[in-house]
Amino acid sequence: PETNPAFDFCDANFWIVLENEKCVGRIGAIINRKHIEKTGEKLGRISRAEFIDNFKVSELLFTTAETWLKSQGMSGVQGPLGFTNLDTQGLLVEGFDRLQSSASVYHHPYYQIHFEKFGYTKEIDWVEFRLQMAEQVNEKAAKLAELIKKRYDLKVITFSKTSELLPYGHKIFGLLNLAFEELFSVVAFDTKMMDFYINKYLKLLNPDFVKLIEKDGELAGFIIGVPSLSIALQKANGKLFPFGFYHIMKALKHPTEMDLFLTGVDPKLQGLGIPALLINELQQVLVDYKVYFVETTGIFETNQKAITTWKNYPHEQHKRKRSYRKMFN
Repeated sequence: PETNPAFDFCDANFWIVLENEKCVGRIGAIINRKHIEKTGEKLGRISRAEFIDNFKVSELLFTTAETWLKSQGMSGVQGPLGFTNLDTQGLLVEGFDRLQSSASVYHHPYYQIHFEKFGYTKEIDWVEFRLQMAEQVNEKAAKLAELIKKRYDLKVITFSKTSELLPYGHKIFGLLNLAFEELFSVVAFDTKMMDFYINKYLKLLNPDFVKLIEKDGELAGFIIGVPSLSIALQKANGKLFPFGFYHIMKALKHPTEMDLFLTGVDPKLQGLGIPALLINELQQVLVDYKVYFVETTGIFETNQKAITTWKNYPHEQHKRKRSYRKMFN
């Protein structure tokens, strides 16, 4: 609570299971009061569940978390979900043989069996894509992007330094609130949460991979990419020193792949071709960096507008995460 402003509107409890002094499982339970007010459903959240392949361990974890949620007046539970939609969320159910994005999650295949054995049923899935980008910007796409800019009087904002990006932080999260308002599990970020994520994420971004679109002086859309750190984090083996820092800095400065972290478009301007314009602007940077593969983070399987954004690129839907629901008797 001293460092995470989500505790202003969330209650949470966390447990571990020990066997012979060794940790064999963990779980968290979260009550997001803003989300309950928004939906009218008294549902808690399972969070950060990890366990060995032992039903006694997972049963103890689920039972303990559910008992606490019941004691707090909850009628059911969802998850795995975090404090907010930028927190850890979802259980991997497809793509176990693929390298995970550092902005996503990984679980062993047996996790799904444990969740479903103890009464958890699918509520919604996120899908993730791997895209292959061309070695040069498509001339036809570039001309279309210029036409879109002129027709709708759109202005592209680019950055060369982080200090230029930071003043746009609250505008980015304000637009994120609008763009994600109706999506599953989402609650709006207040000023404190915006400041928290600006400090946590925006200050670390490579400004080359951030593109904004303005219309009539207002933010109309944004796209944020980050150099993939997955291989670098594996090489670091959980330690920054003595050599982990080197691997991470090398990946940041000389990326070979990119993770697409966030994209948002003003819902009132959905028909103007802004997603295509954003992708085109970002692709020009990817060409300069010689980055030809992009991994998306989770997109809700019901969000067809976002999914069809990739139809013009060779792509593979290679991972799937799931959120479950369980109602208490």
